[in-house]
Amino acid sequence: MSDFLKTLLNIRSLRAAGRELSLEQLEEGLSKLTVVVEERRESEAEVRAKAAEKERKLKEYADMLAADGIELSDLLEAVEPAAKKASAPRAKRPAKYEYQDGGEWKTWTGQGRQPSTIKHAIENEGKSLEDFLISK
Repeated sequence: MSDFLKTLLNIRSLRAAGRELSLEQLEEGLSKLTVVVEERRESEAEVRAKAAEKERKLKEYADMLAADGIELSDLLEAVEPAAKKASAPRAKRPAKYEYQDGGEWKTWTGQGRQPSTIKHAIENEGKSLEDFLISK
């Protein structure tokens, strides 16, 4: 907590700080603090009003569904398949290159970081990336 807040929220510290100010300065501070408090009250009242309106609309929609004989689970099932399609994982890419690393054959899709074995062969052994292509 900052020193300002410690002073503002502690009555003894506030009294001590108030002794250093003139009455006019204290009254000006009070009026500014009052404005800030009122703005905050209005802001929180607006948030509560929006939440109440949302709650009212949700109840209204639930009543409309019940009046039409529609269960909430039916509505969710109707909406859910679209959500599943959007979040389906994409298929893995097929391997495009093949190389031997430490006596073991490995593959690389050509995406992401180039394997160090392939990089070393291209830079030091004069090979090209086409030398590692998987022939089908």
